[in-house]
Amino acid sequence: MNYSEGLERYKQKIAAVGAQEMVINMGPQHPSTHGVLRLELITDGEIVKDIIPHLGYLHRCFDKHAESMNYGKSIPFTDRLDYLASMNNSHAFVMGVERMLGIDQQIPKRVEYIRVLVCELNRIASHLIAIGTYGIDIGAFTPFMWCFRDREHIMNMLEWASGSRMLYNYIWVGGLFYDLPVGFEDRCRDFVDYFKPKLVELDELLSNNQIFISRTANIGALPADVAINYGCSGPMLRASGIKWDLRRVDGYSIYPELEFDIPVGKGEMGMLGDCWDRYKVRVDEVKESVNIIEQCLHRLRDDFKRTPTFDPRALVPKKVNLKSQEYYMRAENPKGELGFHFVTQEKTDIPKRVKARGPSFNNLSVLPELGRGQLIADLIAILGSIDIVLGEVDR
Repeated sequence: MNYSEGLERYKQKIAAVGAQEMVINMGPQHPSTHGVLRLELITDGEIVKDIIPHLGYLHRCFDKHAESMNYGKSIPFTDRLDYLASMNNSHAFVMGVERMLGIDQQIPKRVEYIRVLVCELNRIASHLIAIGTYGIDIGAFTPFMWCFRDREHIMNMLEWASGSRMLYNYIWVGGLFYDLPVGFEDRCRDFVDYFKPKLVELDELLSNNQIFISRTANIGALPADVAINYGCSGPMLRASGIKWDLRRVDGYSIYPELEFDIPVGKGEMGMLGDCWDRYKVRVDEVKESVNIIEQCLHRLRDDFKRTPTFDPRALVPKKVNLKSQEYYMRAENPKGELGFHFVTQEKTDIPKRVKARGPSFNNLSVLPELGRGQLIADLIAILGSIDIVLGEVDR
């Protein structure tokens, strides 16, 4: 559907609003709409009859920026897509370029383990934001404070490694900006020991809380076939019972060497794929990320130790020379499948086109299906359970 067709369809929907119905704007000021999302609701009393999302502008412009600078200079812009998972964004972009260069099998194992270590730390930080803000969306303030407290430890560690607080530019094509600081592994191990009981405490506080269950169970259930048809991915898809995780399906980086489970929704508190299932999948994924981090620390300590001669930038190319081709690289980000479609050209290290496929856009597109026929109050719970970042919805 092009813009003109979409505009005409929108006008027809508004013109068809009945005398007993009302058009209500939710956001962009509403806390659950993340600043630049406006939902136009057609309501009949408290019942939502239809939802028309309107996207604002964050001026990220990643796709356009990538056409005017070389591959290495584009990496900091990937950080700004989903700014809560910057390490994961860079990892996906860099792996795509390395595969086109044919050096993906030559990356040192220490570099690969460090990449996965920082990406899983970032996955936990992203999920803590999702869980904490979801709690506050529906009235639970304490988990919000707990999640931000624990996320701060991760932010400090990633800042120590990269020199930046949120937008890291740490993972480079062919290697890393720098090796881990001396003592990072010990500090990370201390964090894991501290965080494990805190996660149990958080899980007990929310998962079995009767108020929380009443607000999330049997609300906004997403059937598996609808999730697939809308291109949903990540916890949105897995909560509907589909065991699809690109870390296992594609087996990129060193994930095939690691042991971890893929949590899926089971309908424990209500219908399969409801808001509670989406929340619980994220909690269980945090546990699995902690498990992955422990394995990475173990391998970095025993098998791929720091040595005076190790240079994480030894394979970083001075110039990326590629033949004309099209290539698609995807990775499992905290919110789902992040993909980059590269269109390269010869005799230049600037790509002709780089199209980013962000999970938040597809996951958000299913909102009208989830919210139709629900109460207005429940729409907040549904929107919060999607876990969007508008930076990768509007590029």
